[in-house]
Amino acid sequence: MSKSIKEAFLNKKAFIPFITCGDPSLEVTEQLVYAMEEAGASFIELGIPFSDPTAEGPVIQEANIRALSGGVTTDKVFEMVANIRKNSQIPLVFMTYANVVFSYGVDKFMKKSKEVGMNGLILPDVPFEEKEEFASVAREYGLEFISLIAPTSHERIKMIAKEADGFVYCVSSLGVTGVRSEITTDIGAMVSLVKEAKEIPAAVGFGISTPEQAKKMAEKADGVIVGSAIVKLCGKYKKDCVPYVKEYVISMVEAIESL
Repeated sequence: MSKSIKEAFLNKKAFIPFITCGDPSLEVTEQLVYAMEEAGASFIELGIPFSDPTAEGPVIQEANIRALSGGVTTDKVFEMVANIRKNSQIPLVFMTYANVVFSYGVDKFMKKSKEVGMNGLILPDVPFEEKEEFASVAREYGLEFISLIAPTSHERIKMIAKEADGFVYCVSSLGVTGVRSEITTDIGAMVSLVKEAKEIPAAVGFGISTPEQAKKMAEKADGVIVGSAIVKLCGKYKKDCVPYVKEYVISMVEAIESL
């Protein structure tokens, strides 16, 4: 039985890396999960590739295209997770798009996710008002359906947080994912609104790439999510990316644990 998402936030700031499944290959993705766990990751977001990932910037879009042209399917991703679960109990969360879940079959997708040992699911293109058709089925199978809140969500933040499961994903910047030189959103205020509504961990993602940025965000939130900077390393070093990603994750974990 894997650890829960909640446990991943206990007594420490969580570092949450994201990788695109199958970039550069599913074998390498599996090795990356083990390496990032060894490096101190609290839990890991696994991206199921999709042909039109609207929330993603060019780095993750290109990773999706590489993975799909390499023949990655949702079923192959499920097989890989089942393999990972023979060796690791780190919490795992899928990040993908409504279309991927719809075309697989919502009930079938949630059931299979639970069977292979996933802990949760993030669908960035599903608005709060439409989440129930996914969230209710996820709950049925014991999966956490993670809600995102954007910097524009002010009056909506409490409403979304009140119904959130697992943790709240605070989007640090408007626009798509990607590395940013500066994050100007008042993350502290977002996190405070979440906490007023519900005692639930809040993690910040979108645009964080350096240990300094990670530390700054972790001062205000319970965890830090990093995707593009890691996916960039996978794109650059391809099948040899594992040690580079591990080293990067160690530097980020050290930065937030120094608080």
